[in-house]
Amino acid sequence: MRPSIVERNSGLDRSLLVRASVALAAFALALVGCGSVMPGSIRDGAGSGTSPTAAGNGPGVTEDSVKVVFVGVDLEGVKSITGFQSADAGNPAKQVKALETWVNANGGIGGRTLDAVFRMYDAQVDSPAAEEQLCNKITQDDQAFAVVLTGQFQSNARPCYAQRETLVLDATLVATDEATYAELSPYLWSASYPSYDGFVEAYVATLAEQGFFDGREEVGVVAADNPINRATMEELAIPLLSDAGVRAEVAWVDTTDQGSLFQGNEQGAVTFRTAGIDRVMFLGGARLASIFATVASSQSFEAQYSISTFDNPAFFVNNPDTIPPGVMDGMVGVGFAPSQEVADDALAFPDSEAEQRCVDIYGESGITFSSREAARVALPYCDAALLLQAGAIDLSGDLNASAWGAAVEKLGSAFVPATGFAGALGPGRHAASGAYRVMRFDSDCGCFVYEGGDVEFPTS
Repeated sequence: MRPSIVERNSGLDRSLLVRASVALAAFALALVGCGSVMPGSIRDGAGSGTSPTAAGNGPGVTEDSVKVVFVGVDLEGVKSITGFQSADAGNPAKQVKALETWVNANGGIGGRTLDAVFRMYDAQVDSPAAEEQLCNKITQDDQAFAVVLTGQFQSNARPCYAQRETLVLDATLVATDEATYAELSPYLWSASYPSYDGFVEAYVATLAEQGFFDGREEVGVVAADNPINRATMEELAIPLLSDAGVRAEVAWVDTTDQGSLFQGNEQGAVTFRTAGIDRVMFLGGARLASIFATVASSQSFEAQYSISTFDNPAFFVNNPDTIPPGVMDGMVGVGFAPSQEVADDALAFPDSEAEQRCVDIYGESGITFSSREAARVALPYCDAALLLQAGAIDLSGDLNASAWGAAVEKLGSAFVPATGFAGALGPGRHAASGAYRVMRFDSDCGCFVYEGGDVEFPTS
């Protein structure tokens, strides 16, 4: 039997253990809108198992209506248990209803009525079995044409929907690479976030430009141990770091359970400390950054850390008592989703035409937001609904994933997500976010800020 976290760490300072345990519980809170990520993949051989339907209507499509399921995660329940601070994201069911009302008042989905269904998912019991059950409910009971996913991190989730020919509009900050988009084409899309490949290229390039590696021969990389991250590290990140003049000391972390998660981070901190490494970056998401920063302190390891949207910047700022002092000092990296990372006084809300449009859509149903962070769930929902509508606007005949996907590719960069800065769709591209900004922690305001303008993500 695997020893408990407390048994393995009996010699550590109790206050540090408490912080580490609290940080772990943050992951459930971070599942929606706070930037958590557990990359999934079908590279282990589980493909979609189906050929795209090129003719006829897709599931959930009638002559008059299109059924779309929006999945939500209960953030407030987790907050009440953990005491973590974050802006109230509002009522997602009402937000979905507002989108349905607006879409149907403005042409529907290719002339059909949008039938929007909201389903809450209990992320605290997330498992392959639970996500298979949800997939069955949505594809078999609801018979949905499309699903808007939030908080779905198991590797079987997206292939399950593709096998059922159900379109996935992924509103989760999950690391999905081009190979996975291609394998699940035309069923998997992101209306709000970038492809993981382009992100990694931009991330390493930015850190090099910002001097993060200056004077160092090695950099510590804390990486989630899963097929996508393995492939990305070996084929892309490590070669890019080598080109930047540093060797990568990789700490692979098994993120499938609490014990392995803590154990991997602890071992990584010890390895980095022994090697004299004092620069650390993360590839794999928020659970790694917040856990590692806490566990590293218990191992007497100090370093300067990089930061990205995937590392849940808002959590660091909103919950400083959970993170050891000094951890955020010098953090630099990239940001591509303002609602996840910067305060309204650092970037006015709303800031872009796309953001204003979504705010106005919700406003027509009487829904307002106290801050951009409070809209961190609503904005990706809005992106998904508007992309669904945009892809169907010129489809006069059958509505299925193949026809819709071909139309979406033609949108190119004209579709700009409210969640980000620029559009990036086009032939063979399934992730809509096309730009990022340099982001760093400002100790004067105790917040993350952007520096400079939009920078395009690299595309293959």
